[in-house]
Amino acid sequence: MALGSERGERGLSYTPCLEKTAPECFMVRQHVTAIYDYKDFIFASIRREFEVTYLNSALGAIWTIIHPLALITIYAVVFSKIMQARLPAFDGPYAYSVYLCTGILLWTLFSEIALKAQVVFIEQANLLKKVNFPRLCLPIVVVGNGLIRFGIIAAIFAGFLALTGLLPGLVALALLPIIALTAWFAIALGLWLGILNVFFRDVGHFFSVVLQFWFWLTPIVYPASVLPDRAQELIAFNPLATLVMAAQTVVLQQTWPDWRALAWVLAVAVVLSAVTVRLYLRRGPEMQDEL
Repeated sequence: MALGSERGERGLSYTPCLEKTAPECFMVRQHVTAIYDYKDFIFASIRREFEVTYLNSALGAIWTIIHPLALITIYAVVFSKIMQARLPAFDGPYAYSVYLCTGILLWTLFSEIALKAQVVFIEQANLLKKVNFPRLCLPIVVVGNGLIRFGIIAAIFAGFLALTGLLPGLVALALLPIIALTAWFAIALGLWLGILNVFFRDVGHFFSVVLQFWFWLTPIVYPASVLPDRAQELIAFNPLATLVMAAQTVVLQQTWPDWRALAWVLAVAVVLSAVTVRLYLRRGPEMQDEL
């Protein structure tokens, strides 16, 4: 990740307010102001990281289209045509493909942001030691890159839905808060793990293992309705399950999601964010020495 502004490159004045002990330094307004002052750095870092991903590649950013297009084609052909898979409550040759793609797209957004955030301080250790800038810019860059890649894939998926006549109408607007809530939950969790990972490097390895189980505990490949009643009750405590099923409801049933269920996920994201901020305030000054 490279600095994208003269201020960042020259290491000009920034008082790391979170690393002081004075109560007034913990005011939200100061943090927002510091991040706003480095907006050029944030935008340039997002662009730079996107470019570095496809550096020395003949096709460059076209790969962001090829990968998801191949993925959607495989699901559409294999599951809809060859396996003739069907959902219990839905009819149509592409119902299962749409169901599967919707869940995987949302899961990919979550896992990409969370995994990147939990190593962002370690990966950017050299930058943090050499340049004086607000550390909170780094999570914003992670979310920005995740949303850009998700947006590209989602646009291709929307094209597939349009071709198959399954594109939702106005109800598709409900996907925006679902996507935003997914990204919020992912960065709150990833940043909390990222701070812990600075002090305990096993955290990152452990989270990678947890994600593998988490995927199969989320109704992405299978519908929740095929599970026993007890299992369905337990899945309700999985924030990702709530988000994925809400998106699948919008895309497949073309109806508004259960906002009360999403309100619970919002509460989880808020609490997790508060815990993460508190941990950062307490351990932030020690992170520099551990990196």
